[in-house]
Amino acid sequence: MPDLQNPDQTSLHNYERVSIYRLDPEVQEELLSTARECVFNWCTREQWPMGVIMSCLWRDGCMWLTAGAHRHRVSAVRRNPRVSVVVTSTGTHLGGAKTVTLKGRCRVREDAETKAWFYPAFAAHLHPGSEERARAFQELLDSPLRVVLQVEPEKFISYDGVKMARHTAGKLEDDALAEPSESDTLRLQRELERRGLA
Repeated sequence: MPDLQNPDQTSLHNYERVSIYRLDPEVQEELLSTARECVFNWCTREQWPMGVIMSCLWRDGCMWLTAGAHRHRVSAVRRNPRVSVVVTSTGTHLGGAKTVTLKGRCRVREDAETKAWFYPAFAAHLHPGSEERARAFQELLDSPLRVVLQVEPEKFISYDGVKMARHTAGKLEDDALAEPSESDTLRLQRELERRGLA
């Protein structure tokens, strides 16, 4: 049996300890800045988790989105601001196999100051190749019922599948690996013991 306390040996036998394959900070920032779509997740009144794909803008350490004030998700985050946002590198210049999830609290913004900078920045981000299309999109956004959602992160969970592939192939040095999370140390050990595998 492989030594499950050794992340290098573990990577050669199974993929139980994937927390060691975190994105480097600069890659995470590039992914967040590049992303134009994300999955926005919230909790319903009945405590069901829900998520939809939304357009997004990463700015000043927060994820910004927009929706009509009458949408269920807006009522939900007014009631319970705890949300998560998931971004993937698939379809970007970064290639596939990179993801980041942020857990945070969502603020519903309706002030004119926020809308004044957000609408043009958001439109330009979604339509980088056409000022005309960005301007037309911005005009449609500026409606009476539209609100801006600001997600302030409290925790990030990232994954770099390229690192995992290189490590598996013996082409990644151990110093490129992150420290394993509690899930891959304490919780993993408890689960191994529970199953009689430790």
